[in-house]
Amino acid sequence: MKFRWIVILFCLLIVQSHAQTRDVFRDACMWNTFNLKHKLFKKTSLVLTEELRLMENYTQLNLTYTDLGVEYAISKSFRATLSYRHIQKYIYDQPVSFRHRMMLDLLYRKSRGRFGFSYRQRFQSEVKDYGRSKMGKQSEWFSRSKFTLKYLLTKRLSPYAAIELRYQIRDPRNPRYDRAFHRNRYQAGCDYKLSRQTTVGLYYLMQHEYNIENRTELHVLGVEFSFDF
Repeated sequence: MKFRWIVILFCLLIVQSHAQTRDVFRDACMWNTFNLKHKLFKKTSLVLTEELRLMENYTQLNLTYTDLGVEYAISKSFRATLSYRHIQKYIYDQPVSFRHRMMLDLLYRKSRGRFGFSYRQRFQSEVKDYGRSKMGKQSEWFSRSKFTLKYLLTKRLSPYAAIELRYQIRDPRNPRYDRAFHRNRYQAGCDYKLSRQTTVGLYYLMQHEYNIENRTELHVLGVEFSFDF
């Protein structure tokens, strides 16, 4: 019964996302991700992520980032991760924009038979162009909620679907959009375990903006490689 309500929630969110479809800039992108996870202690792991993103129909570099974080297993189902992200944002005909982000992730996972459900709540704070802009010391604050439904098709192959909603708590550059949702992400993909430690993944993601001006709709092809040791 619980999983039935999860599927219904997925459908309602997809319908809601298409309520505003006019005057939207659309682009095809590619995101390439490399994840490393190293177990330091029984409940504590070090997590490192590198990502490179392409835009303009895969022809231009959009951004690169490095994540470094510490994950702590509170229980079998709950995990918390505190991480720092250094971002290089490439904007056409402008200097590279350097950004610094702190993130706290709270993750809950539950399995039933071949199905697995996870909920991740992220709180993030970010500064842009620190020391180079008048507003460089002003922090943006967002809350991001992600729901994932996965199915264990075989011992190695796991297709999944996910929805992420972003809520703007505070953005000093766009305060008129504070305290509102304005971006959803819809993702469908498949993970394949090459070995006990190594997983590769391929996914399609659509990022849809609403309730703001100059909306964008991104269609993303994603490739992921993960290694745990």
